[in-house]
Amino acid sequence: MNSPVSASMPPGYDAPSHSEAAPGVLVLHAWWGLNDDVRRYCDALAQAGFHAFAPDLYQGQVVTTIDAAEAAANAMDRQQAMATMEQAAHWLAQQTGETESGVAAVGFSLGAFQGLGLSIAQPSLLHSVVSYYAARPDEYQAATARYQAHLADDDPFATDEEIDEWRDALQQAGRPLDLHRYPGTGHWFAEPLRSDVYQPEAADMAFQRTLAFLRAGAED
Repeated sequence: MNSPVSASMPPGYDAPSHSEAAPGVLVLHAWWGLNDDVRRYCDALAQAGFHAFAPDLYQGQVVTTIDAAEAAANAMDRQQAMATMEQAAHWLAQQTGETESGVAAVGFSLGAFQGLGLSIAQPSLLHSVVSYYAARPDEYQAATARYQAHLADDDPFATDEEIDEWRDALQQAGRPLDLHRYPGTGHWFAEPLRSDVYQPEAADMAFQRTLAFLRAGAED
């Protein structure tokens, strides 16, 4: 990884672990912004032995309604968000001693889509990417990451056609994908603040699978 001599911490939520040599994980928020669900997810990763950091791609804005979230996502400066993620990856890698291997990323919806893009644009920054809810058909020939996905059973934001196209794109690029579908779930099933769609059993299963995937990636 070609990292700055002394990358500074961008705005975000830092959840270091008490474990020695804790691997780094970027946590990329959904279109709600850096809310309490994201912070709690970071804390859970820290308790499991990871150093989690969630960069703030909205620069302080947090919303709660779908209309406001859609507006915030449309207004987000994609170039600035990419720069923030790159800075966060460099900073986190310096904290965890992973400047050569890169760190992992876990993204939710919008954040997952952005994280998948980062793995293509800056392949040396990420060795593993976990996507909640999102599929991204794209060109992955330059990517070097391994991928895991936790996808809802019924999700207008990630259709079966998009998922198949994404799987095919990764397969053509020779990138591994560990894909899981969760029966009876919809978008945001792993976010407690979305009480109308939150599915705790599926969320816990996805989290346990995420931990196993991240641990395996850190050992490679």
